[in-house]
Amino acid sequence: MRPPSIVWFERLFLLSLLIASIAMVTSFDTLVAQVEADPALAGLGWGRGAVIAISAISLLMPLVLWYFIARRASAFAKWLLVLLTVAGLLFLEIDIARVTAADTLMTLLVTLLQLVAIVLLFRADARAWLAGEDVVDGTP
Repeated sequence: MRPPSIVWFERLFLLSLLIASIAMVTSFDTLVAQVEADPALAGLGWGRGAVIAISAISLLMPLVLWYFIARRASAFAKWLLVLLTVAGLLFLEIDIARVTAADTLMTLLVTLLQLVAIVLLFRADARAWLAGEDVVDGTP
């Protein structure tokens, strides 16, 4: 049986991906316009297809990591998620002037949910479970 920290990691992480998916759908036209307005990307012929492909990969990678962490107890996937999250935080761009904009609020919410979910992976029951130890009622 999976420990409570892993169950909560799963819930929060999947909720963050759901919100990220909604954000991608609602901002799709804006993303396409930005790609088409960039001369370097326009020269490559990138447009709707590229935005769809990048969006799909952006959701597929975390889903794969979620699966291996929450369902297969992979410590490697945990550390890969931590590494990718830290890298993502370095590139997180928040425009204070637009902090009330829906897309900025969704970005902040997704980031917060993912950070809380990742912190849960470092609780004793999750660490023990990811190390392959038996966990009974959340106690290693």
